[in-house]
Amino acid sequence: MLLLRDLHKWYGDFHALRGVSFSASRGQVVGLLGPNGAGKTTSIRIITGVFPPTSGTVEVANTPVLTRPEEARRHIGYLPESAPLYPEMSVEGYLHYRARLFGFARGEARALIGRALEIGSLDAVRRKRISTLSKGFRQRVGLAAAALHRPGLLVLDEPANGLDPTQIKQMRETIRALASESCVLLSSHILGEVELTCDRVVIIASGTLLADGTPAELRARHAPESAVWVEVAEHEATAALIAIRSASGILGAESVKAENGFRLLRARTRPPAATGEDPLTAAARSLHDVGIVPRTFAPDAPSLERVFHSLLEASAVRTKDAAA
Repeated sequence: MLLLRDLHKWYGDFHALRGVSFSASRGQVVGLLGPNGAGKTTSIRIITGVFPPTSGTVEVANTPVLTRPEEARRHIGYLPESAPLYPEMSVEGYLHYRARLFGFARGEARALIGRALEIGSLDAVRRKRISTLSKGFRQRVGLAAAALHRPGLLVLDEPANGLDPTQIKQMRETIRALASESCVLLSSHILGEVELTCDRVVIIASGTLLADGTPAELRARHAPESAVWVEVAEHEATAALIAIRSASGILGAESVKAENGFRLLRARTRPPAATGEDPLTAAARSLHDVGIVPRTFAPDAPSLERVFHSLLEASAVRTKDAAA
């Protein structure tokens, strides 16, 4: 559904995009991550046909955006960070206006508007003026409008920006529902939400693609060390540390804190080898062998945030070395 091939973008002497390539398919939610100035907004504007790349190609539904922009845009729904709404219009009136822009006949428009109202859970406010709605409802109106014509590609730039936790959860559920028939490209700074929402993640920095894969693949590839938290009785702490450190796949273990007669330990683990024992299983068995039953035993898997910062730090080091 979406294909970027060797995208470059220059603004005068500034090289904003440096050969970015990736693809995405219908049914996927793909997160586009990067620090400020990474090239996310430039990529989105090129994908949506706002302006052209200096070189490279973008295709949406096998349609070149650069040479057949009008045809390509019919396959694209776009929600920018600030939803382009007309506050004096009602919700339903605005959706009717958007349907007319796409040239839908009255009967087809009515069906699409009904679906859009359902997608955004907007039926209760359909006749209210947009200016009277909360931030969360306005975002939902923007999303409903972007998805109105059932685009193959739905591009969302910071859709959860400024929303409260309940609204963010509702937005996540709506995006997942939309992905059943569209490819969703999602740009966000909320890394935890990206991890919960996205099937794949593309990370860029300084205009260069750093990583592309599922959250699990990126964690395994770029933050292979994880850990396990173990809480034991204070008098068992020394024996527990010795037992855990002897388990296969354990990189090390240390005491973190003591409280109310218990001690919290943290053991760093390697990923399980293809034919080896899982380090968590090995640690649990070592504790069992010395007669220790932990109060808690919980894995501490590396987060997408840890992967993100690890990649940015590595990229910064490479850039510094190249400049030296």
